[in-house]
Parts: sequence; structure tokens; C-alpha cells
Amino acid sequence: MRNLSRTWPPVLAAALLMAGCGEPPKKAEGEKPPEPVTGLHALFQMFGAARSWAPDVQVLHMSSLHLSGVPTRPGKAAGWQATFVSPSLQQARDYTFSVVEASMSLHKGIFPDAPRGWRAGSDRPFLIAGARKDSDEAYQAALKKAAEYDKQHPGMTVSYLLGMNSTYPDATWRVVWGESVSSSSFSVLIDAASGAFVETLR
Repeated sequence: MRNLSRTWPPVLAAALLMAGCGEPPKKAEGEKPPEPVTGLHALFQMFGAARSWAPDVQVLHMSSLHLSGVPTRPGKAAGWQATFVSPSLQQARDYTFSVVEASMSLHKGIFPDAPRGWRAGSDRPFLIAGARKDSDEAYQAALKKAAEYDKQHPGMTVSYLLGMNSTYPDATWRVVWGESVSSSSFSVLIDAASGAFVETLR
């Protein structure tokens, strides 16, 4: 057999001889699995980004997004979509917040759409300070009024909408038993400032 040190540079030969002697490299710890977040957590993240677009932004509405592969937690969601408006620019802009890279149109973190024209109308915006109760608190308050329905429909998806409505002066959380308002037969309105029960909608 030919002498290894004569056919390979000394440093490389030593490295080859030592390769089988050391311990195998430790595997890097994997990332923690994604977890859903509350509505206000996502809203504040998106609001901070929206302020860089227009300092006078107000919240028009926000809704939860259900994403596969992320566990379900009461009062939380893997993704959220909010619409902000700027009265001075007369524009609206949609933002999304997601804990995972879900699709070509729903990215991990904060992602804005292009601004579009907006004028004040029946959909009233509100100041972010008007939302003091989070979606998990709204869920617990709504569950007190929905206990029987929830018991009769175990495992049903629960959705969350934050915004103004035509019959109540303050922003509310609408806790919806179902994938959407149109497909649901039961939802509960909770005051987003105080956490008080407002109304049951069927």
C-alpha cells in the first residue's frame, strides 16, 4: 500500500485519518412547531406596520384565518387578516399575519396588500385603543352564552371577527361557531372594550 502521507498533503491526510475517530456531530435542535396567536397579538403587529404607511390609520375590521397544520386553541388562530384605513389619504389597506408560510398570498409574519381607495360609509373604523379585550377573553365570555350550543356541536371550528356594527356604538368581537358568518347559525357579540356580553345572533 502506498504511504498516505506521500500521496496527500499532510494536513488533509491527518484529517482523513481522524474523521472516523471523533464523535458524530450533534443534530441541531429543530424549530418549535408553530402555535396560534390571539387577535390582539396579531393586530398590534399589523398596526405597527400600517403606521409606517399612514400615521392616522384606524382599524376597519379583522378576522381569523384557519390554517391546516397548526393546532387549534380557544380564542386563537394561526392567521389573521385586518383592514386599516387612513382618513387623510382616503385609502384602505389589507394586512395579514400568519405563524406559517401558508401560500403564495399568505406569508409568515406580516404582509401588506396594495392600498386602495376608501371613503367613510356604513363600515365605520375605530381607534385601536377601542379593542382592550383579546380574542381569547372574548371566547370565554361568549362560551358562557353558548355552552349548550357548544356541547351539542363538539369540535366545531370557531371563528373571530373584530369590528363595528350598525346596532352598537363600540367595537365588538363576534365569536362565530362555524367557518364563517354566512355558514354559521350561532354567534355571540362581545364588547371589545369591556368584555361584556352584547347579543346572541342566530
